[in-house]
Amino acid sequence: MEYKNLPDIRGWAALRAVIERGSVSDAAHVLNIGQPAVTKRLRALEESYGESLTERVGGRMQLTKAGEKVYLLAVQTLDKQLALRRELLDLAKGRTTLHLDVTIAIGEHLLPHLLLSFSESHPDFRIDSRLVYGRQIQNDLASGLADLALMERPPDHPDLMVQKWMDDELLLVCGPRHPLANEDMIPIAMLPDLSYVLRERGSSPRVDLDEALTRIGLSELDVALEVGSTDTIIEVLMPGSHVSFLPRFAVIDDIKRDRLHHIKVDAFRIMRTLWIARHRDNIAHPVADAFIDIMRKDNQID
Repeated sequence: MEYKNLPDIRGWAALRAVIERGSVSDAAHVLNIGQPAVTKRLRALEESYGESLTERVGGRMQLTKAGEKVYLLAVQTLDKQLALRRELLDLAKGRTTLHLDVTIAIGEHLLPHLLLSFSESHPDFRIDSRLVYGRQIQNDLASGLADLALMERPPDHPDLMVQKWMDDELLLVCGPRHPLANEDMIPIAMLPDLSYVLRERGSSPRVDLDEALTRIGLSELDVALEVGSTDTIIEVLMPGSHVSFLPRFAVIDDIKRDRLHHIKVDAFRIMRTLWIARHRDNIAHPVADAFIDIMRKDNQID
């Protein structure tokens, strides 16, 4: 294997800082070094790759085509380095850390209780959790930035494996002031006539909804608003102008307290599964096993 002329990690850090901060002077400030040192590291990095990596456009440093590829590698490597450093620090303190990715709805409604139960049962373990989109979760698992993930759709990657967590359903709901708040069931033909507040396109609930609508030959709904938070959608529903399709786990408590009303749709249900995902090479992780055990005890794994 050829190790000659390997790039210096400090060069990667300099490139990332210059691009993300926009100038050599700002990069020098964030790296706590002088501007000549930043320039020197960038030149050494370019010599290592034999390509110009940056160019000045409109007074701001931008990446060349070669620089874009190097920058992507730099960001991934530096992030992994920081994650490893944090984990080694935890090991030195006698703890181990789980890097957990969850989708936004799961993070808003299911994760807090799980984290509380876990911290009470395993005070020597630590969980670093992030709320991200499903596609990003898949990338994080594949690259090693995440050890475990709780997802609303299974990942599509050969190196990732999934375990069924729990069943869920997207429910059509409205606020107590909506004209349909006293209706138990509506015909499927009424769906296009309603005004919707939905999660944004690309989110797991929205993808599940769009796929279900396609199966019944309904391509478009009257979407008044797209919102990136399930909790925010629930608040928007309160005045009674709109309806929404939301995960059962996110709205069941509000339905029981009569803050939301579940409108059944004749001959139309959107059933789905929540998943636990991890990399095939990261099976032996004691904190992940402990966390999944908490989920079992909490009766949230089928």
